[in-house]
Amino acid sequence: MTTPSPHKQGLLRVLDASRYLTDFKKGLLAHLSNPRRAITVCFPVEMDDGSVRSFFGYRVLHNNVLGPGKGGIRYHPGLSVEEVSSLAALMTWKCALIEVPFGGAKGGVACDTKQLSEGELRRITRRFIAELGDNIGPHTDIPAPDMYTNAQTMAWVYDTYDAMHPGRNNRPVVTGKPVDQGGSLGRQDATGNGVVFATEHYIGLRGVNGHRSLQGLKVAIQGFGNVARPAARALAERGAIIVALSDSQGAVLRPEGIDPQRATEFKLQNGQLGGMPGTTNITNEELLTLDCDILIPAATASQVHASNAPDVRARLVVEAANDPVTPQADLILQQHGITVLPDILANAGGVCVSYFEWVQNIQNEQWEEEEVIRKLRNRMQRAVDQVVDRSDSLRAEHPDDSYAGLLRAAALVLAMERVSCAVLERGIWP
Repeated sequence: MTTPSPHKQGLLRVLDASRYLTDFKKGLLAHLSNPRRAITVCFPVEMDDGSVRSFFGYRVLHNNVLGPGKGGIRYHPGLSVEEVSSLAALMTWKCALIEVPFGGAKGGVACDTKQLSEGELRRITRRFIAELGDNIGPHTDIPAPDMYTNAQTMAWVYDTYDAMHPGRNNRPVVTGKPVDQGGSLGRQDATGNGVVFATEHYIGLRGVNGHRSLQGLKVAIQGFGNVARPAARALAERGAIIVALSDSQGAVLRPEGIDPQRATEFKLQNGQLGGMPGTTNITNEELLTLDCDILIPAATASQVHASNAPDVRARLVVEAANDPVTPQADLILQQHGITVLPDILANAGGVCVSYFEWVQNIQNEQWEEEEVIRKLRNRMQRAVDQVVDRSDSLRAEHPDDSYAGLLRAAALVLAMERVSCAVLERGIWP
């Protein structure tokens, strides 16, 4: 079975959730299914060897009815405007669900960071931001780090925009910056910590395999990047057993548990997790079907699909990545009674703390890390409570629907209602 495109997957999910919506104004669904603005740019960059290469960049604003656009900048060789549009829509629902006053946006450049020097990446970043011009801004569209970009990249974004708009407080134009450039304490680990806060709170409410806490639960994590590393560390601190971890080159297994700190050190020294002492090398595909309590896909989209979903043995799948479970796989997991904690809920910690950073920049303040973490935990727990409560309501109204699949529907219904309510309250202009 062919996996639908990212845009098609997003539309399928919106359409599925829309059947639970009542009193939804005719035509509004079509409006919410399409981006407000999509920009494609092509620009030249002088490479280290003196040659000139052209790069394509994209920035999509899906919706800004709740506030300025918000979404990451990713660098990936296969990036397309369709993928960016799909991710921008996810950001709209994520911001609405977590109740931060932003709309959804996303962007990036089609390039392979592993084949580029730091100087080349800096020039690509500066030229990309220059090409976007006033399509980004502190009250227009606010980028953040994403796949293969980081705090250093965001510092270049800020400096470029600041040079183009002198005499203003331009720090709020981008989040995920270095702390000494106005970044928020706690931002680097925010997405991973948010994943754990959401998972822990959900288990406390509904349980997994008879457990009401993370203590003793076996967890397999696909990925070991900026989201997975802090998530693995926080899970281990709570007594969970990390049985498997992976990177782009493969996965490692240790049923007795892997120490995330030792895994981080080994990866830094050797460039990969494979061969880590005391572990067995397995494939990323094998990791997804391990016998465990919790599976956390924290790598790329469409990792759990129609072909491998029947073999998933975890009882709870937590989407730390964006769109790691396809709509077809969702149905299969539901049939097997496997619950999915959806991405717009589980990985919303990053945009939540990005909002905190934006607020601090606007006010020219810096909060203590403990305050940031406390606010993040409260936001994530409140969102989980709201999604679980709404899923219970949907189950009562639709008793024949699988409860395992209602969490995603409940999350999307809440987000779509909030966005549509804002559209109608503001009025359709003119």
